Amino acid sequence: MPPADLHDFLDYVLRQLIDYPEEMQLLKTGGENKRTVFRVRLRQSDVGKVIGKQGHTIIAIRNLLAAAAARHGEKASLEIIEESVARE
Repeated sequence: MPPADLHDFLDYVLRQLIDYPEEMQLLKTGGENKRTVFRVRLRQSDVGKVIGKQGHTIIAIRNLLAAAAARHGEKASLEIIEESVARE
C-alpha cells in the first residue's frame, strides 16, 4: 500500500472513531529509507477515543498500518498530537 493509500486508510478509520472529524488533521512526514510517519492532531476530547481502553484501539490501528506498509517493503508509524479545545 503506497503512502497515499495509507494516508487514506488512516484518515477513514480515525474519522469513524472521533466526535469532531472536521477538526482532525492528518500529516505525513518522512519518506526517507522507506519510512513514513503519520501525525494526527485531534481535539483533546477525541484523543481517548483513538487510544481506547488500555491503548487497545491505537495498538490495533498501528498494527494494521505497519502490516499494510510492510507488504510493500516500507515502514509506517502513527503519532498522536494532542490539542486543547479550539481557541477563539
